[in-house]
Amino acid sequence: MSTELLVNVTPRETRAALVENGVLQEVFLERANRRGLISNLYKGKAVRVLPGMQAAFIDIGLERTAFLHANDIAGPTLLEDGIEAPRADSVRQLISEGDEILVQVLKDPIGSKGARLTTYVTLPSRFLVYMPKGRGIGVSSRIEAEPERLRLREAIESFAPADQAGGWIVRTAAEDCGLEALRADMLFLMRSWELIRERARQAVPGQLVHEDLPLHLRVLRDQLGNHIDRVLVDAPDAHRRMVEFVMTFMPDSVGRLEQSRSDRPLFDLYGVEDEIDRALQRKVPLKSGGHLVVDQTEAMTTIDVNTGAFVGHRNLEDTVFRTNLEAAVAIARQLRLRNLGGIIILDFIDMQDEEHRRQVLQALVRALADDHAKTHVQGFSALGLVEMTRKRTRESLEHLTCRACPTCDGHGFVKTAETVAYEIFREVLRQARQFDFQELVILANREVIELLLDEESAALADLELAIGRPIRLQAEAQYAEDQYDLVLA
Repeated sequence: MSTELLVNVTPRETRAALVENGVLQEVFLERANRRGLISNLYKGKAVRVLPGMQAAFIDIGLERTAFLHANDIAGPTLLEDGIEAPRADSVRQLISEGDEILVQVLKDPIGSKGARLTTYVTLPSRFLVYMPKGRGIGVSSRIEAEPERLRLREAIESFAPADQAGGWIVRTAAEDCGLEALRADMLFLMRSWELIRERARQAVPGQLVHEDLPLHLRVLRDQLGNHIDRVLVDAPDAHRRMVEFVMTFMPDSVGRLEQSRSDRPLFDLYGVEDEIDRALQRKVPLKSGGHLVVDQTEAMTTIDVNTGAFVGHRNLEDTVFRTNLEAAVAIARQLRLRNLGGIIILDFIDMQDEEHRRQVLQALVRALADDHAKTHVQGFSALGLVEMTRKRTRESLEHLTCRACPTCDGHGFVKTAETVAYEIFREVLRQARQFDFQELVILANREVIELLLDEESAALADLELAIGRPIRLQAEAQYAEDQYDLVLA
């Protein structure tokens, strides 16, 4: 399998695409005026403490106050070193209104919700994650060889200063890495934390203390593992900065960085633009002829599987089974590609064979194994639905790139011309009873006006007789289909 990381950099937007065997698997997007906040550190000030919710709202200088739950508060002296404090009975024992604290963003603001915060700071580097308020040593579960896990754990134990509080997580990229590189990472993170603490002491509430790397460097830190064969970037300046970053932190990987020399845009050359456009559509075709229907709502995402044009070769159960197997793999890809999170309901086509259900569920779990976001899949419910969750930390691709339709306001449908015509009739009668006028002008969408002049012309004539005044029609090209106005003259 060949895996490539494509990086497209423009003055106002940076995008990265993870492509496996020519198929887009994941998209990362960052815009200059809407940079993600995850992992940023702020000097915050508690503006409201709510014991009933066991939480506090913190002003960190954003449009909306951010949310800090009691479980995410490390202790009463958050700007000082110290081991984890015991759990308090009330959030007021941990924080009071007016307190100034150092907080890190766990989740970006999503919809009407403010950012989610924590005081358990995590600082990532190439091989390690440092947790100044944590304790213990953890090793990534993707490092499976027990001797390697033991080697890495013992190395961290020997390198960590006895007088330095905090915990460590060994990242997947550390597998088979040299001990000197591991130690250099540790020293870099501890020094970074000292600088952050110093800036935090001098900062004023609402001030950014530490910002995460820009996207084109962040994807190198987080994604450039042994499974990535090539990183292709289309901007010379970005390529130079990426080479400098790799030379500093992962010199063995510098040969995998290339600058695109093609005259064609990088995402066009690899078909990524078309894939992104398809990822914003509701209907996802399957190779067999079936399709998925993806619907995002405020509470959850639902994915419906349909056989469509696929009729199979043997019997109905076999057709359904094959469609569901293909759909399970496609669903896992769509979740990553669209960055869908929260509660997700999967409506596979009904299967009578219990073994078929088990195999479809296994195919889904296997396909989700490469997902960087944490997922949890339940079995089939009594109604034949599969319930699952996927950790949501940032906005979905749809919410990042789109807004609600101004015509339907996100409903996905508008009133028919016939419905609008009858609403107009009722409004005309209402206006005629309340006001005295000589003439009434109806302003509406052209389709509605044509309906009134054609199919509803007799009803319009009866309406004129009923109110005893002339009615004039005027088509407005800028009006939506369900928009109209009545002008009394």
